[in-house]
Amino acid sequence: MGVSESVRAIQESGLIVVMRGLDAELGVRTAEVLYAAGVRVIEVTLDSPGALDTIGMMARSLKGRALFGAGTVLDGAAATAAIMAGAQFLFAPNLRRDVIEAGLRYGRAPIPGVFTPTEMARAVELGAPAVKLFPANVLGPEFVRQVRAPLPHIPIIPTGGVGEGNVAEYIKAGAIAVGVGASLIGDHPRKGEWDLLARKSASLVEKIKAARRGE
Repeated sequence: MGVSESVRAIQESGLIVVMRGLDAELGVRTAEVLYAAGVRVIEVTLDSPGALDTIGMMARSLKGRALFGAGTVLDGAAATAAIMAGAQFLFAPNLRRDVIEAGLRYGRAPIPGVFTPTEMARAVELGAPAVKLFPANVLGPEFVRQVRAPLPHIPIIPTGGVGEGNVAEYIKAGAIAVGVGASLIGDHPRKGEWDLLARKSASLVEKIKAARRGE
């Protein structure tokens, strides 16, 4: 799957679930529960224990059924390592040319973190196919709505402080997808609360679908 196909899959899903701090065993089990609940795009942050192993194991476990990527990709070396492990997209909290170049070189979608219209425009100039608005909760859905007026060609994925209570507003404001982490995952995997995680995930997926229907 190439860059444009990955971005298309993210847009179709409308949701990137961010997993942070889980080891490989819990990560894979969590991914399977998320997939069964309707989640189709999952990210593992590189500051998680054994993150590269987790990405590889998840990619093999759900190969062809879900899109897996790496998060907290801070530089080109980390980007390349994640790609070699099987990451299909690179989610970063910052904007770095070397991360974008590594992603494009290997046909993986680099999605850099931005906070201003200037950073958004710069990211696209460097070749990024989409941007991660981070931390989104500082700016809110109205920022997305306003910035899309002069920059409608830039796909925006708000992340940070996004959850069930505001996900619909970001989608209605024009975001192609949202990144959701702690508000969904919490401690559910560590506590073995798989049914609760599944219900919350399915509810979030449905909220995004409803928002796109204008409900």
